Amino acid sequence: MKQTRVNTLFGIDHAIVQAGMVWTSGWRLASAASENGCLGLIGAGSMKPELLSEHITKLRNYFKEKNITKPFGVNLPLIRGDINELIKTILKEEVKIVFSSAGNPKAFSNVFKDNGITWVHVVASVKHALKAQEAGCDAVVAEGFEAGGHNGIDEITTLCLVPQVAAALNIPVIAAGGIATGGQIAACMALGAEGVQIGTRFAATTEASSSEAFKNKIVEAKDNDTYLIMKKLNPVRLYKNKFANDVINAERSGASEDELKELLGRKREMKGIFEGDLDEGELEMGQSSGLVNDIIPVKTVVQNLLNEYNEAVSKL
Repeated sequence: MKQTRVNTLFGIDHAIVQAGMVWTSGWRLASAASENGCLGLIGAGSMKPELLSEHITKLRNYFKEKNITKPFGVNLPLIRGDINELIKTILKEEVKIVFSSAGNPKAFSNVFKDNGITWVHVVASVKHALKAQEAGCDAVVAEGFEAGGHNGIDEITTLCLVPQVAAALNIPVIAAGGIATGGQIAACMALGAEGVQIGTRFAATTEASSSEAFKNKIVEAKDNDTYLIMKKLNPVRLYKNKFANDVINAERSGASEDELKELLGRKREMKGIFEGDLDEGELEMGQSSGLVNDIIPVKTVVQNLLNEYNEAVSKL
């Protein structure tokens, strides 16, 4: 793959970031991604501070045992109620790379920059990308609404978002949303991205901590098997199961925000992704699920991406 500022920023071989997904991106997935030349992220969105600390320790112990000196990072949703405690954990554990999402990045700029942390924020519009750059971020992830999980409200596709963000910013842009093949990586880099962040493809790996039932559902998914729902609350893309259909029907019936919150309940993500409840759980996956046909080790995923990238570039 082409070497870019993203390689230099993180000290990685390939400009590929494994997304920090809830109930999926534990230490095993993050360590495997980093070990194979990408940037692995531990997903703190589904972790209490103590559990996050445990995953960081296990990753470092694995690296020490294998004599691996590779970088890794942590993904932090800034809207978490216990965000200050999670940040304290990041500082205590001396994590050097943080990807943040949701929330206002400016409110946290001092704590990240004063502690020498390489900081990347996920954005879904040019407006928010400029705010992230102004806040002092070292790079941004420009995420189109093809992505699984929580999304921006403007519903801008990756191929439309990336070139506009790249043209507006001076810092590196990492493309995300609907990316699962090396050909798509080449396309994003042709549009100005200097790297990519990939979620759903890495969720269907042997190292991912998500349930086998969830992984199998990713493999089974076709091109139109995901919905973008909960637009009155916080848009989220997930698989079309019973729960998703219940939400769609409620939204079409004019359900209020309070009624939707009641329907959503608590721990739907854990129920679906981690516990494998395929009916009542929230099965967050991107539109790229239609491109995922197997559950394989991270090493194989990375090699496939590189081979597909080189093949795509050779055709240009």
